[in-house]
Amino acid sequence: MNITTNLAFNLSGYRYIEQLYQDSKTVVVRAIQTDGEFVVAPRPVVIKLLSSAYPTYQELLKFRHQYTITKDLELPGILRTYGLEEYGQSYALVMEDFGGISLAQYRQNHCLTLADVLKVAIQIADTLHDLGQKRIVHKDIKPANILIHPATQRVKLIDFSIASLLPRATQELLPPSLLEGTLAYLSPEQTGRMNRGIDYRSDFYALGVTLYELLTNKLPFETDDPLELVYCHLAHSAVSVHLVNPAIPVVVARIVAKLMAKNAEDRYQSALGLRYDLEQCLSQWLTTGAITEFELGERDLVDRFIIPEKLYGRAAEVKTLLDAFDRVASGENRVVSTTTVGGRTELMLVAGSSGIGKTAVINEVHKPITRQQGYFIKGKFDQFNRNIPLSGFVQAFQDLIGQILGESDAQLALWKSRILAAVGENGQVLIDVIPDLEKIIGAQPLAPELSGILGQNRFSWLAQKFIEVFATPARSLTIFLDDLQWADAASFHLIELLMGSKGCLLLLGAYRDNEVSVSHPLLLTVAKLRQSQKIVQTITLTSLNFVDINCLVADTLHCPIDRAMPLTEIIILKTAGNPFFTTQYLRALYEDGEIVFNPVGYWECDIGRLQSLSLTADVLELMVQQLQKLPLATQQVLKLAACMGNQFDLETLAIVLEQSPALTARALWPVVEAGLILPLGQMHQFWSEEINSQLVTQSNEQIYRFLHDRVQQAAYSIIPAADRAFVHHRIGQLLLQKIPAAAIEEQIFVLVNHLNYGIAQMHDQAAGDRLAALNLSAAQKAKKSNAEQVAQVYVEIALALLGSEAWQRQYNLSLTLHQLGAEVAFLSGKFDRMDHYIAAAIQETRTVIDQVGVYLIKIQALTFQQQFVAAISIGQSILQKLGV
Repeated sequence: MNITTNLAFNLSGYRYIEQLYQDSKTVVVRAIQTDGEFVVAPRPVVIKLLSSAYPTYQELLKFRHQYTITKDLELPGILRTYGLEEYGQSYALVMEDFGGISLAQYRQNHCLTLADVLKVAIQIADTLHDLGQKRIVHKDIKPANILIHPATQRVKLIDFSIASLLPRATQELLPPSLLEGTLAYLSPEQTGRMNRGIDYRSDFYALGVTLYELLTNKLPFETDDPLELVYCHLAHSAVSVHLVNPAIPVVVARIVAKLMAKNAEDRYQSALGLRYDLEQCLSQWLTTGAITEFELGERDLVDRFIIPEKLYGRAAEVKTLLDAFDRVASGENRVVSTTTVGGRTELMLVAGSSGIGKTAVINEVHKPITRQQGYFIKGKFDQFNRNIPLSGFVQAFQDLIGQILGESDAQLALWKSRILAAVGENGQVLIDVIPDLEKIIGAQPLAPELSGILGQNRFSWLAQKFIEVFATPARSLTIFLDDLQWADAASFHLIELLMGSKGCLLLLGAYRDNEVSVSHPLLLTVAKLRQSQKIVQTITLTSLNFVDINCLVADTLHCPIDRAMPLTEIIILKTAGNPFFTTQYLRALYEDGEIVFNPVGYWECDIGRLQSLSLTADVLELMVQQLQKLPLATQQVLKLAACMGNQFDLETLAIVLEQSPALTARALWPVVEAGLILPLGQMHQFWSEEINSQLVTQSNEQIYRFLHDRVQQAAYSIIPAADRAFVHHRIGQLLLQKIPAAAIEEQIFVLVNHLNYGIAQMHDQAAGDRLAALNLSAAQKAKKSNAEQVAQVYVEIALALLGSEAWQRQYNLSLTLHQLGAEVAFLSGKFDRMDHYIAAAIQETRTVIDQVGVYLIKIQALTFQQQFVAAISIGQSILQKLGV
């Protein structure tokens, strides 16, 4: 849509005046409202429309979102919103017209003096304070979103389309083109590569960039490369304002630099503190024409309870990790013992107990990866879904596909050709495991069926070739696998394979060392890799010491180190220096009113009272207590979400709850606000809004994950132990009813795992037979992923479900299960188990033809064991029975 004349604008009740602005997404026009419910006389308005006549679902949601946020905001620094009108297939947002134009447009024809900039900054600081009182984060502050009245110099903030109502949001790792906001003004944490949450201080960073531009007529970082720009926000310090423009006093430059600090803890902590310093500058400048140096932040009082997210006491561990990345990225060779080996593929393991900070340490590798423009992908193994083969790898690969899909069409075409060149006509084998791969390489022909070792080897070869496409010297690949203590055998086998990769690959793994014995497959895999001269290192994290915990407490309460010590002593006694437990314990004290902010300007607590409190010293019990304070509807949603895994999607959760996605999301909102559930993606901010009830049913994109395994465990533990089998059975039955038949295969593991957990709830053989057939499907899919041990579990469950009369009642199903059981037992090296399946099949089969399958497996096994005479003998015997 291109509005160039009033004829193109036909919104009933409004008369077009002029077009003010247009870009690829929106059009802004000036008009006169002539009719309406609350219009007594014609009034000037500004109307914002979407450029597309047929906008996407996401565009419509964002449009309604900014209306929902601003419609009741009666703030002097916010453009007043009058209404949201339907306009064709879209909407028109009607706002007040106070005669302003964008600051970006204004400065093209007006020279802004230092006093002008300071006045603008003071007004924005006031507005940010008002928004902070409403717990709103704008997330897109820039000159284009600041309106200024040319005559009065009055300033108002606009465009709340991506504003957040969460006190702390998490940005997932996305290509720069898919990030919310404007890249030139984006705070480091908004890039998703900072291992930090997004809060009100992100707006301070964007304001700092805006002031930098207004004072110097240039942006702090100027580059056409989006990833380089992201890295600049993360790691480069901008040249000081007073060095770019010598007319700017040093103290003003220091204010801008403080706003643009990389860590939110180093920026201003309150808009009022910022406003005070700006007013000091303006007053001195107007009075004397100069600004003398003064201490910044003297009035920067922090009345919000915010626990710093920076790492304490982990500098050495982080350096070890970054050194490993540098070696891999540079392709450096290393000498292990007396043998020179390629240093381009390494495995770095981070061990430690739950909550010790393993993931936080590993996420510090984001910065150098961004600098090198490499890929960082991650997957997590789930404590309640251990029978899903390669689940962590599949998550990681899906993550990789998501990042690639956000790149340019030309780059996408290049990846498609490289992947197809690497995997040939076998692409469907990988698509079976990574469904989203089809979005890049397109539909692929069915790969020929291979049995036994051949099928196993093909998958291994393809997985290795697929990874090598991305693990190149130009852009290295880092794969982070979390919670390896819960990984399946197939995942450990794939780790072994990838460690033989020729590419620039860094494998990062985290595991709980207190849950891993010397016979655990992880440690056996590590031993095998070291034996074969592969580069494997392990960092073991221990509890934080008193000094580190005391620094955390002092930074949280903004008090001197010595003043924090009495509280730290109590915390250490309860948490033993575990970082996650420490932060949750601090948060619980605040939420229970034991830590309060004194309006005089400091935080306080009663040490004597804390010493007498019988607060739990068990983190799981603490989490349960916190969850039980939530609304009952939220607790119910959480319990079912915990059954689904560490990560879950809104659509499936709504099915399980038998209610709409909108109601489900609203029930989740309190725990999302509390930060115990983290929404992934960019849609979560719309789900709490009542206005979207007609739109939310269209989306199945919203995904959430638990903040920590302990939160998931706590939510799960709320379900009485006696009821858990029933709950899982009920979830499985609902999924079976609601999931379309065509989608069953994709979700077979989740579905079957729930139903298997609730086997005790089944009381008729027909239901058992149906579940046995589903277990067969799961076993077959597991075998395709080289997860033979998982497949074996499903086979055995299926046979148990069929019962003693299986061959009489379900002959074909029994034969297929025995043949598959024999094959996966052979591939797992469990020859006794293989012989058991083969003997049972031979005894029960009705014809020689039905026996051929298991005999072929026996011949392959004997050949593999180099028992060639026995293999030939069986072959001759079966041929004779067939009349050959």
